[in-house]
This record gives sequence, structure tokens and C-alpha cells, in this order.
Amino acid sequence: MVRGFNDKAAFGAGPAWFCIRAQLRHEHIAAAQLKMEEGIEVYLPRIRFKRSTRRGPVWFTEALFPNYLFARFEFGACARKLHHARGVHGIVHFGKQWPAIPDGVISELRRTIGAEQVHVMESQLEPGETVHVSGGAFHGLQAVVTRVMPAATRA
Repeated sequence: MVRGFNDKAAFGAGPAWFCIRAQLRHEHIAAAQLKMEEGIEVYLPRIRFKRSTRRGPVWFTEALFPNYLFARFEFGACARKLHHARGVHGIVHFGKQWPAIPDGVISELRRTIGAEQVHVMESQLEPGETVHVSGGAFHGLQAVVTRVMPAATRA
């Protein structure tokens, strides 16, 4: 058992989704390690996009949420082995609270990203372009791209 787990309702209440902090650019390694563990389901949403390089345009694939992935497990039974998995820094927590992510949030991400867990960005966004938000709290709103942020600063 991880010391400090305070949510008695979630503890022992069955598997739940948690946000896992991984090493930057090694999220896929942490995900592969966790997939080998019994009782842990892993979801690592990724994006694939084209970026200009000195060699010309090159396709890149990286985590949608740099440093993070999602895992569904029973906290009491799996938290210790998760903390010791290669590439994992720990379960995201706030003080002595380890918040579970509602199943609906993960389901919505899966619907948006797709079955392959990789969303291909066919065109590159440029500052000044108008976009329509197609999901989440701002669904249906129109927005203007002010800047395109690299993975290290994307949340």
C-alpha cells in the first residue's frame, strides 16, 4: 500500500484510471513496462505530425500529454509495483490525495484519438488560423491560433 492514500471510497473499490508521470520522451517505455504487469491497463494517447527539419519534412510521433500516460488498476493491489516500473516517476497526486480519472474522460479521449492510440495531424497549424473546437468544455467554439507550442510546454 502506498502511504498517505486517503480516499477510502476509491481504495479497494475496484480498478480506476489514474494519471501516471513518466520520464519525458520515454512515455512509450513506461507504457510498455506497465502493460507487462498483471492487473494494469495502459492508455498512452499520441499524436503524429510533420515537422520541418534540415532534411526536409519529417514525421514525428510523441505523447499527446508529454510526461504523462494513463493506467487503470486497483490502487491497493498495484500502486507499489507501478511506482517501481521502469520509466515511471509515480502516480500523480496532490498531497495525500490520488485522484481517479472518470472512465468517461478516458472513453472520450479514445473516441477522439482513435483505436490505434495515435492521432495523425494532417496539416500543421499556423498562427492566425481559425479553428473550431470539437470536444471538451469548449466544444463548438471558434478560436484563433496564437502560437504553436512545442511538446515540452504543451499541457
